[in-house]
Amino acid sequence: MRPVFVGVGSNIDPRTHVPRALALLETRFGALRVSRAYRCPSVGFDGDDFINLVIGFDSDEPVADLQAALRRIETDCGRDRSVKRASRRMDLDLLLVGDTVLDRDGLTLPRADILEYAFVLRPLAELVPDARHPVLGSTYAALWAAFDDREQPLTPVTIKP
Repeated sequence: MRPVFVGVGSNIDPRTHVPRALALLETRFGALRVSRAYRCPSVGFDGDDFINLVIGFDSDEPVADLQAALRRIETDCGRDRSVKRASRRMDLDLLLVGDTVLDRDGLTLPRADILEYAFVLRPLAELVPDARHPVLGSTYAALWAAFDDREQPLTPVTIKP
């Protein structure tokens, strides 16, 4: 079994879609480790604020199967994949699968967003502060401590199931 971490985000009725996605993720993958949720501005397009968090679970499934399951859950939550850089009901991004490093078929692990966005790194560092980035070797706590988040304000929020 390897630890798997997934970024979860929504900016269309997130108080409905995030709990639904978490329930579907738990049904599919079992017990989840769940970070705090954060409100943050949309990135890359004009849209409502997102609610973002990171979840973790253990799996021995191949990366392709994990990715396919996440896409099905996005669809079950009403994700329209035909529109890029737009508001969405659910966005599930595979961030890490153990120490796997790969770049193929449009999937890169570890996902670059970990080092680029506060809404990914901060909740990941909360869940696994002492785990190490598989390429850099730095802990997520150290990466977060060095991160300049002034341009990416995060506000903790409560999401109820």
